[in-house]
Amino acid sequence: MIKPHGSDQLQPRYVADPARRAALVAEAAKLPSLLLNSAAAANAVMLGAGYFNPLQGYMNLADSLKVAESLVTTAGLFWPVPIVNLTKEAGIKPGRIALRDPNVDGHPVLAIMDVQAVETVSEEQLKFMAEKIFGNLDPKHPGVATFLGLGNTLLSGPIEVLNYSYFQDEFPETFRTAVQIREEIAKRGWNKVVAFQTRNPMHRAHEELCRMAKERLGADGIVIHMLLGKLKEGDIPAPVRDACIRKMVDLYFEPNTVMITGYGFDMLYAGPREAVLHAVFRQNMGTDYLIVGRDHAGVGDYYGPFDAQTIFDTAVPAGALQIEIFRADNTAYSKKLGHVVMMREAADHVAEDFIQLSGTKVRQMLGQGIAPPPEFSRPEVAKVLMDYYQSLGG
Repeated sequence: MIKPHGSDQLQPRYVADPARRAALVAEAAKLPSLLLNSAAAANAVMLGAGYFNPLQGYMNLADSLKVAESLVTTAGLFWPVPIVNLTKEAGIKPGRIALRDPNVDGHPVLAIMDVQAVETVSEEQLKFMAEKIFGNLDPKHPGVATFLGLGNTLLSGPIEVLNYSYFQDEFPETFRTAVQIREEIAKRGWNKVVAFQTRNPMHRAHEELCRMAKERLGADGIVIHMLLGKLKEGDIPAPVRDACIRKMVDLYFEPNTVMITGYGFDMLYAGPREAVLHAVFRQNMGTDYLIVGRDHAGVGDYYGPFDAQTIFDTAVPAGALQIEIFRADNTAYSKKLGHVVMMREAADHVAEDFIQLSGTKVRQMLGQGIAPPPEFSRPEVAKVLMDYYQSLGG
């Protein structure tokens, strides 16, 4: 199986030993505490689950600036996005503190942190990082708006994670750690594995793209890995996406060819930089390839359609990652050929030869109880989505 990024063995920050974990929970009750923002809490979950291997905790300012500028830490580790604990709280001092979860009622302790440094980040430094990560400083960009609103105090140091926030309880059949996915891949006997990232329900085009990648790469299986954390307003909630994907896989894929899993992270909408982060943690969970399609991890029209692919040529040094990407174009149903194709591979087609619907049009149809054409969306998937949109009042 492919090695984790940056180490021979996965080093999750979750405290698996029950006695040690219980001792830390008891210790946390006596420690100063900090209520995290959702972004820092998501980083803790990813560190705990082994997805951010080999990081031990939150980055300091020097590492954050270096990673933002050149995708490498001061120690030389390739890493695409600063992993930070920014806060608006004042008066925090170096030492052990309890990190409280903002996303669970009662704000239980999520992790214990050894705060090694407390640094002030200037507005100029915050904007420098945001521009490098997101490619712009537009306050309407959801990632930029979130990042610039996290605070100016940066806490760095290793953490020990005590739980996986709400993800394990709310998505018991779907949330999996990098450790668990590696174990499941080994159990299934898969030797070559493709990962598919999604924050949306999967329609026919996504389904066929997964199938194309598996067949062309000679892979044994596909890991559909869905984001379970916070999205922007208007995106379809995780339980609905989960139901759609499970319905599609149950009915339209061969047994033991697809694993449905999810991870606990908030979407960054960082386009190319986030695509590289996706590759890092898909390597950590044991997959050999990541499907990267048009406008991967994008939002609006902030990024070019293939920027998330070309960054692997321009900013990822040879040997920095072992995982490879499968470069995909838009896929759509061809009326001429009677099946889904990659549009760039259908040179004799014009726009009218494809069945394509905008996201806005699909949402309008579903809200009115009208199923999209079966060439666009499987009827059983469309039914799940229609029920959701109609529950909102259309």
